[in-house]
Amino acid sequence: MEERSKRRKEKRGKSRIRKTLLTLSAVLGTCLIAGAVYAGTLYYKADRALDRISASGSAPVESAGPAPLLPEASEAAEAADAEEADKPLTFLLAGVDNRSGSGGTLNTDVLMPVVYEPVARKLSILSIPRDMKLTSSEIGTHKANYYYAYYYAHNKGEDLSRTKEFYSSILQMDIDYMILVNFQAFSSIVDELGGLDINVPMDMRYVDNADGTNINLKKGLQHLSGKEVLDFVRYRKSNRGTAESSDFSRNERQQEVLNLILDKLDSVNGIAKWGEIIDILGDNIRTDIDKVQLRSWILNYQSMKPALSELITLESAWKSPYVYANEEDLLEKLQKLREPLALPALDKKQLLHDFGIAD
Repeated sequence: MEERSKRRKEKRGKSRIRKTLLTLSAVLGTCLIAGAVYAGTLYYKADRALDRISASGSAPVESAGPAPLLPEASEAAEAADAEEADKPLTFLLAGVDNRSGSGGTLNTDVLMPVVYEPVARKLSILSIPRDMKLTSSEIGTHKANYYYAYYYAHNKGEDLSRTKEFYSSILQMDIDYMILVNFQAFSSIVDELGGLDINVPMDMRYVDNADGTNINLKKGLQHLSGKEVLDFVRYRKSNRGTAESSDFSRNERQQEVLNLILDKLDSVNGIAKWGEIIDILGDNIRTDIDKVQLRSWILNYQSMKPALSELITLESAWKSPYVYANEEDLLEKLQKLREPLALPALDKKQLLHDFGIAD
């Protein structure tokens, strides 16, 4: 009798263990399936986004059957590939304000030539004030934020390449790629992440009915929406009695907000939003980087993620209607940006002419 009771208990115990294992297996299986579906969805979204982002993304890929066997690379070829992979990359990052209330203008509020050193994993970023005086032999003297809008209006389809060529000439360095970001992406990503907690250093008040700008932020720690964060990083001057901001302070705010966004993207809640954020980026970024190259960089994100970034700001002075660069500072900062590229010395006379310092 006791032996039978003991066997029943053992069976019940084994049954409970089996049920527990089955339940855990089902939960784990469901999580894995959900994860696979989510990963597949992200891949699909990312692939579609790359089509929209890259100027060459929509090019058809021809199929010619199985790939032929390739001979093994020689040591010399491998060394050449490694040397090419270690070469610094140059970008021109531009931000445009194309909100419905802004009148659809495409003047670039943000202009940043960037040098990335793969070996050191370092980014060097030069911030060019939007109102800085620049001279083009083709279209004359204008503010820095004018040139992309001009090329877009007159050479649509070549706007990225023409703008890149202009700034390559001005900076006396070849720029490999241009990346154009609509500010709407910035605002929408912040909203998708649930806003940001930011300590606003001072009251910020500015109104421009012509383009729909209405900045109204109070000093102190507060939770800001996407629109308010955009106002926070764009604020420069006031027409409602609050203190004004220098370009240097604005660059610091941009860096602070970028770090906050990256931290949120790495969080559990942020990872869950990647699908929506990929959609936002796909709708608001244009670049001349090839889709295959973009995908490669994304897949190697962990090894390419910058370990160090340096923001280089130019000393400048406002003299209506332009901002003028300080001659000595311009030479020093531009040489600093170009240093990893091992380029010849700057043509000082041409540089000062192009920046409207010595006409």
